Amino acid sequence: MGNKATAVARFSPGMKPKCHVKARCEIYPRSQIKRFPVPDDKVPWTTNFSEYKPVDYTADSILKRPVYADPDIRTEKDSPPLTFNGCDGKINRVSHMGKYEIVDGVPRNPQGRTGLKGRGQLGRWGPNHAADPVVTRWKMDESGKTLNGSDGRPVLQFVSVQRRDNHQWAIPGGMVDAGEVVTATVRREFGEEALNSMEMSPEEKKRLEKELDQLFSTGREIYRGYVDDPRNTDNAWMETVAFNFHDEDNSCFGKIKLCAGDDAMNVQWMDLSGSLDLYASHIDFLAEVAKNHNASW
Repeated sequence: MGNKATAVARFSPGMKPKCHVKARCEIYPRSQIKRFPVPDDKVPWTTNFSEYKPVDYTADSILKRPVYADPDIRTEKDSPPLTFNGCDGKINRVSHMGKYEIVDGVPRNPQGRTGLKGRGQLGRWGPNHAADPVVTRWKMDESGKTLNGSDGRPVLQFVSVQRRDNHQWAIPGGMVDAGEVVTATVRREFGEEALNSMEMSPEEKKRLEKELDQLFSTGREIYRGYVDDPRNTDNAWMETVAFNFHDEDNSCFGKIKLCAGDDAMNVQWMDLSGSLDLYASHIDFLAEVAKNHNASW
């Protein structure tokens, strides 16, 4: 399950990206910037939209060039050229969706118009790679009996974190560091957000690593591709690889206490349900997990 630079999206027939909606939210996250309105039928670049005048916005925090951010190649003419649709040193600029277009020197969102150009809150031009661990267990009563939902199927629970930036519930994922494999990312992000590993002593971290070894040694990839994220723009967008790590008999998490940390303000086991309102495309990942386990939805 390595982080291979591949241009082939992997998903089941039910997991193909839909027309993005959250990527066209009226007000861009953590700003007062209003997107140019894009109706559903005008999202594809192949559709003529002569009136289209997207707002140009890149957050000041990104323009200050934190370690994960690219230069503003439109204005910094002396900056080294970036290698799009390929590996740029340790930075993977390959899209899981295939080869993306370069227009006016910058990448074009393969899923269509968003009403905003520039990078917004995203550090990279083009794909910004993340990884999402869906950690699940069966919902049980005190005697250890699996509980069923109203549809007669067993109920799955997943580890959900509440984000600090918008207070929405989400899967505890995060960005893939340069040169990092996605399996390392899912483990690191889960530890930081759901177990608060950043605050642990070296001895506690070592014990935690041992307890998580079995759970994270096996996992099923459920999605690889574009994410309908509110931070997306015409020139920068989120992509992810999502895995399901299932604790069948609760032998791992029966010993581990959840504790929110890093970018999470709360963490809990949450029942899988189609009625959940989650961040970005996370509800679609859960639907796939429920289907794979023949669980209640």
